[in-house]
Amino acid sequence: MNVIIAYDIGTTGVKTCLFGVDKTINLLGSASMGYDLFLMPDGGAEQDQDQWWTSMCVTTAEVLKKTGVKMETVEGMSFCSQMQGLVLVDKDGIPVHRPMSYMDQRARKELQEGMQSGLRVQGLNVVNLVRSMMLTGAASTSVKDPVWKYNWIRNHEPENFRRAYKWLDVKEYLIHRCTGNFIMTRDSAFSTMVYDTRKGKEQWSPSICRAFRVDMEHLPKVIRSEEEAGRLHEKAAAELGLPAGIPVFGGGGDASLIGVGAGACGMGQTHIYWGTSGWVETVTDRRAVDVVSMAAAIVGAQNERFNYFAELETAGKCLEWVRDHLALDEIGIYLSKKDVCEGEESLYKSLYEYLSATVAKAEPGAKGVIFTPWLHGNRCPFEDPNAAGMFFNLRLDTGKTEMIRAVIEGICYHMRWMLQVSDKKVQTSQTIRFVGGGALSEVTCQILADITGRTIETVPEPQNAGSVGAAAITCLGLGIIQDLDELQTMIPVVKTFEPNPETRDVYDRNYAVFQSLYDDNRKNFAALNS
Repeated sequence: MNVIIAYDIGTTGVKTCLFGVDKTINLLGSASMGYDLFLMPDGGAEQDQDQWWTSMCVTTAEVLKKTGVKMETVEGMSFCSQMQGLVLVDKDGIPVHRPMSYMDQRARKELQEGMQSGLRVQGLNVVNLVRSMMLTGAASTSVKDPVWKYNWIRNHEPENFRRAYKWLDVKEYLIHRCTGNFIMTRDSAFSTMVYDTRKGKEQWSPSICRAFRVDMEHLPKVIRSEEEAGRLHEKAAAELGLPAGIPVFGGGGDASLIGVGAGACGMGQTHIYWGTSGWVETVTDRRAVDVVSMAAAIVGAQNERFNYFAELETAGKCLEWVRDHLALDEIGIYLSKKDVCEGEESLYKSLYEYLSATVAKAEPGAKGVIFTPWLHGNRCPFEDPNAAGMFFNLRLDTGKTEMIRAVIEGICYHMRWMLQVSDKKVQTSQTIRFVGGGALSEVTCQILADITGRTIETVPEPQNAGSVGAAAITCLGLGIIQDLDELQTMIPVVKTFEPNPETRDVYDRNYAVFQSLYDDNRKNFAALNS
């Protein structure tokens, strides 16, 4: 048995997973630890790099102790990570500014200067749009794209910018901390939107870098996901409690590896992810982009393939909001006036299981209550940092149960919308693999099947799909497997959910209203939040 360690670096915490690989990828044990996401009034969203590292060290020790696996048996390591962060570091690998999360929205002026000025079509600079589409297969049209964060630091913190040596993403910073090397995987390079993705011509694009004021000296060497990024050096090994010299592989971003870990690697296969954020993603063999709907085929972990990607900024984050503001009332007690998470007498292992059971009691359609899951703006099918969450159609007989169900249904309506958007450019699959924390709830799985009209499949440990993907990449790098397509047989389906035709009418009715809520309130969002 081969032993591999994988780190899933999420928005709010790290999950460290130890896998044993034989004919299948088996989870031996895992450990998690949270860290801060610093949200600022001006739209800023930052994290602390030392909290990332400390969480890795603590959880590595915990998972080794928990499983009893000797550290000497670990053969390799890799990462699955949040993407489109910006970690500008100096020559010693120390960030010149606290890492900026993908959620950061401060660079509105920089976006305006780079993509929303001059001769425009649909509000976008024609020259930069056409150049980007031709070379990268996408366009940097979101305020959250890292190139605008890069220019925000240039404009607002010139002293810090002058100290910058390399532009890294989240996992690339951690890879440097492990190996001392500055690299970036192909998918991370693509997410900068300054990387030429044309077949046979992959490289940093001098043309786009000039247009967007990017110093090419800041751009690191680009490697494949399964390529060795370096060896774990002694200082990092001592802090992590792992053997020095083990290979560290490039790994990938969450948008690249979660589909791999879901076993949705084949051409045309679609998966839905529901974690802190959420998305719909379909494997394709060609570049494609929908500038209007903010969806595009992104570079993934598989060579010669792309992932057509449509993203919702807050999915599971909405459930955290529910936990804090609906399940808990203003004096800190739970729905049934007791803490359902604590005590041996509890019928539920967690609050989320309690919420699922509660939601199951509410009728489909939540008595006409509709929730919009745009708690931190939205990206697809419309880009608007001012968009916000709302409950629509509350009445005297509306209770918390209906409101909580409406939150889950609202996320599912948005997933259906992104499936429709994706179908304009690629053919999404009728059967969909569902992964992330949301897939742990059978109630949520059935609601997703009913609202989308698709067959929903779940896999073992759906909340660990990113780590499974990172482990698969390590297996490929070590030569344990020869191709990621092998994962389709290595990751079995646990349960299947078919759409219930009896719910179709009410969900079709509510979905039509859901789609109209953004256009009907766009000006109101801008008036209140811009």
